[in-house]
Amino acid sequence: MTRRVLLVDDDAAVREALSQTLELNDLEAVTAGSFVAAKDLITPEFDGVILSDIRMPGRDGFHLLTYAHEIDAELPVILLTGEGDIPMAVRAMSEGAFDFLEKPCAPGDLLSVLERARKTRALVLENRRLKRQLEAGDPAARMLFGTSPQAEQLRTRVRAVAPTGAEVLVTGPAGSGVSKVAEVIHLMSPRAQGAFVKRPAAGMTIEAFDALCQDAAGGSLFLDEIPAMADAVQYAVLERLEQGVAARVIAGTTSDLAQLATSGAFNADLFYRLDGMRVRIPSLAERPEDIPVLFRHYVAQAAEQAGIAAPEISQEHLAMLMAQDWPGNARSLMSAAMRFVLGMPEEVSVGSGLGLAEQMAQVERSLLIAALGRQNGRASAAAAALKLPRKTFYDKLARYGIRPEDYRRASDA
Repeated sequence: MTRRVLLVDDDAAVREALSQTLELNDLEAVTAGSFVAAKDLITPEFDGVILSDIRMPGRDGFHLLTYAHEIDAELPVILLTGEGDIPMAVRAMSEGAFDFLEKPCAPGDLLSVLERARKTRALVLENRRLKRQLEAGDPAARMLFGTSPQAEQLRTRVRAVAPTGAEVLVTGPAGSGVSKVAEVIHLMSPRAQGAFVKRPAAGMTIEAFDALCQDAAGGSLFLDEIPAMADAVQYAVLERLEQGVAARVIAGTTSDLAQLATSGAFNADLFYRLDGMRVRIPSLAERPEDIPVLFRHYVAQAAEQAGIAAPEISQEHLAMLMAQDWPGNARSLMSAAMRFVLGMPEEVSVGSGLGLAEQMAQVERSLLIAALGRQNGRASAAAAALKLPRKTFYDKLARYGIRPEDYRRASDA
């Protein structure tokens, strides 16, 4: 959520006092003493909220409100009013101000209004980002990477589940991207133009659930780590779902929810309600041939973030990555990509506890799978790419239990 607040007031003492209040509460204060000084800070890329006095020499808070909404009609502008300025504040609200506060205002009141404005701004920016992704093409193909059969099965399942409108349960090991898959389901649903609201289930009250459903009305509400929700809230949420809620609910977990429901640690009826549309994300260990695709993507991202050119990635390095365990899945691979871009040494954990021969076998198996993936399951082409005699290649496939047809795309079958 954005922490930036553009504070506009011609009184230097007021600016200083308000800035201290904001900074003591981990907010970033950007100050200006006039409309002229403020307007240059309000751009289409401005990701914060505005807190402005109404009465200022020259162009006042109304001019600032109008200017800000010409730049971005959804930019929250909170106006500060002096004693006797309430009619002006009411006028400001009618002209689109987010809220108004009477000076001097209590810090608690100020922070409460700012919190609401920041949440509103964050939601607007998130929805714009999702809309841009939606307009760019097929979200499943663009956001869920991989050429393995498991990756294609995941995309196929997401495409099947997304249009239904029913509640969805997204499961996967830690670091596998449960939240990202939930986002793709939203983008591919009829509710894609609505809000996508993400919240952790831990500590949630039923009042908060009701409020979130309203925030996501017409869109989707993603509840992360659903097993952390209190028992009483689970029962209440089940009742709400049976009655019908304004948002589509997508639940996510890295735990075995079926086992938790069987043992009584999770509401079984709520589990069955959510489990009707389950999407399971495979671990990287199940699809090592996707590691090169993902790693190249993460390296490109990391290089862009660091502002440097992406380094070359050798086949030996990719083979080493494919042979690792990756218990942290995509998240740990992303960290490895950042370390690679920054030239930091990689901690190799190939075949934990295995001997040299077994570790080399893991690397060899990874290279065979990668070659088949690149050649769409065509064994003769993969053998040629690896410069192996065809018989030797087939012997190795048999030794590792690898079937070329498992790596053949539908269009090439």
